[in-house]
Amino acid sequence: MRYLSDEELELGTRFLFLSMAMVVIRQDMDHIQSGAFKIKETYMKLLTKMEEKAADERRALRIAMKQKRMQVITLNKNDSFSSFLFICQSREEKRNYFNPAIRKKVEAILDELMMKSLEQSQAETAGRV
Repeated sequence: MRYLSDEELELGTRFLFLSMAMVVIRQDMDHIQSGAFKIKETYMKLLTKMEEKAADERRALRIAMKQKRMQVITLNKNDSFSSFLFICQSREEKRNYFNPAIRKKVEAILDELMMKSLEQSQAETAGRV
């Protein structure tokens, strides 16, 4: 049985998966810094812009969640599934996610952030020319 509205669930899942995407971006930045890349700056600029966009969006999501008195809590993880508890105004809903499905959602968010960051870079470059 569903206890949260579609809007509340969408807000919570976006916050959850965006947070995961931010962890992946930070890990990628660490790998690039310590890796054998010849030209690191270009990749680091892109990842930094992606991280900034993600942080801005997550900040807005956190404000919306606070207004709705909403929390997302990790319950448990194993090889195949991860469980999360969504709490909103004293209503609770436990959701189980298949880990490969989480990966696809995080990849989609990374793609979206990359496209937004590249568009911003192109607009900045066009403005300079």
